[in-house]
Amino acid sequence: MATLVIAEHDNQSLKAATLNTVAAALQCSPEVDVLVAGNQSDVVAQSAAQIVGVRKVIQVDAASLADQLAEPLAAQILSIANQYSHILAPATANGKNVLPRVAAKLDVAQLSDITKVVSSDTFERPIYAGNAIATVQTSDSIKVITVRTTGFDPVAATGGSAAIEKQAAIESKSSSSFVGRQLTKSDRPELTAAKIIVSGGRGLGSGDKYQELIAPLADKLGAALGASRAAVDAGYVPNDYQVGQTGKIVAPELYIAIGISGAIQHLAGMKDSKVIVAINKDPEAPIFGVADYGLVADLNTAVPELTKALS
Repeated sequence: MATLVIAEHDNQSLKAATLNTVAAALQCSPEVDVLVAGNQSDVVAQSAAQIVGVRKVIQVDAASLADQLAEPLAAQILSIANQYSHILAPATANGKNVLPRVAAKLDVAQLSDITKVVSSDTFERPIYAGNAIATVQTSDSIKVITVRTTGFDPVAATGGSAAIEKQAAIESKSSSSFVGRQLTKSDRPELTAAKIIVSGGRGLGSGDKYQELIAPLADKLGAALGASRAAVDAGYVPNDYQVGQTGKIVAPELYIAIGISGAIQHLAGMKDSKVIVAINKDPEAPIFGVADYGLVADLNTAVPELTKALS
């Protein structure tokens, strides 16, 4: 049977995480369909149809799906679930919100955060903050899966020619309603899709130091801004900057960790980065255990010098 991928989008553009999820789906089955459920999402459906490897795009447009609430979206997925052997979504806030409901309604066990497809019924996923990898096999007839996008290289966004099939929305009774959304607008790259990330930790000492040292370096590199949980908890930066097991999982080409000691939960979110650079005054900091390049130095001196050298 075919595999269904739940597209990640904002009704205006398709999110890059969808491409990684399609890559995982193609390893489960050669036939992959993409569900675009939203409101006035024609542009998204057209983008999904161009993804290499996609057989068909199912587009459902309705006002009730505009905000991607779990109840109406899950109802839509469930209405076509019996046509598929696998249902996949990115392990993002949206995916983690919707798929557990789908799995519960189907009475199957969800497989969360997979990083490798061993076979159509066997998968690998990290446990213990990424310090061990579990191989999980399931006998469920429909496999409901969230995908850690850093574990799969994205498929090509263009080059495909899938058919777009429009379907009517399924009515669902919802006990929740959309109240509002607070978004951080920035000219910088999105954290989970950035090729370069500069992250600051508690070693910076304050939010002012973060803006004084980290932001100029990120500007020079065209990088996204990140932070450790300790820096977020201390109020240096907003929580959407947080990288780690309880924040965002990233795997950029270059990750620069400044004033970050390297707690297990932070390492779980960035250790798959291609090149890791660490600046910390403590030579015993755990971050040096995963860093490709490490500099034991006072960040107040080293970071301005690095920024100046990039001018």
